[in-house]
Amino acid sequence: MIEAKQLTKVYGDFTALQDVSFSVGKGEIFGFLGPNGAGKTTTMRILTCYTPATSGTATVAGFDVRKESLEVRRRIGYLPESVPLYGEMTVRAYLKFMAEVKGHRGRRNRQAVDQAISECGLESVAERLISHCSRGYRQRVGLAQAIIGDPEVLILDEPTIGLDPRQIVEIRSLIRRMAGRRTVILSTHILPEVSLTCQKVLIINRGRILASGTPAEMMSTLDRAHQSELTVKGSADQVTSILSKVPGVKKVQTAGKAGSGGGANEYVVDYDSLKDPRAEMVRALAGGGLDVLEVRTRGLSLEDVFIRITSGEEGKNAA
Repeated sequence: MIEAKQLTKVYGDFTALQDVSFSVGKGEIFGFLGPNGAGKTTTMRILTCYTPATSGTATVAGFDVRKESLEVRRRIGYLPESVPLYGEMTVRAYLKFMAEVKGHRGRRNRQAVDQAISECGLESVAERLISHCSRGYRQRVGLAQAIIGDPEVLILDEPTIGLDPRQIVEIRSLIRRMAGRRTVILSTHILPEVSLTCQKVLIINRGRILASGTPAEMMSTLDRAHQSELTVKGSADQVTSILSKVPGVKKVQTAGKAGSGGGANEYVVDYDSLKDPRAEMVRALAGGGLDVLEVRTRGLSLEDVFIRITSGEEGKNAA
């Protein structure tokens, strides 16, 4: 449904995007994840025909964004980061106006507006002035104008920014319900957004793609450093000395006294998942006369992976 190949955007001496390539299948919710200034909004603007790329190509529903921009615009709905709403208009009047802008007249206009109001849960505020609506409802109005005319593709730039936790949950729920019927690209710098909403994720930083895949794939394949939390009864110096000698162990940290007491301490051990030294760690501690009371293993979260990639710790391997 969406195909981008080597998109590059240069503003004077500043390169906002550098050889960005990705594809989004029909009906997918695709997350663009990156810190502020990573190049997310620039990519959205190229895909929506708002600004041309310096080089590279992009197609939406088979139409080139540069050569066939009118055909692309007929097939997309766009929610920019700052929604252009007219506070002096009622919600219904504004959506009617937006439907007219998109070429819907008469009965088609009424149907498009009613469908958008229903889908975005705006019935209770349909006759209210937009300026009198809460931030959450204003964001719903912005989403409603994007889906007017039932576009094949939705491009949402930071759709939950500035909302309170309950409003964020509501907007996420609306977006998830669109999966399958529409292809959605969602840009955000909020980690829970992608893990709770998106089926596939692309991590971008400083205009370059660092990693892509499903959230689960990124957590399992990008990260080779796994952790175990151990509760061991014995001298902290002895535990650290024994574990540090086990092949595959990268780092041993003392995490404090165990809640169970009795001279036990808790430790966090970073290890190479390809070697998986967990069994050897337990044998080594037992062989040193130490009691291992508990072993808890965890992989890194999407947040951990994101921080490592964007800080350069895993950037080379991920790319």
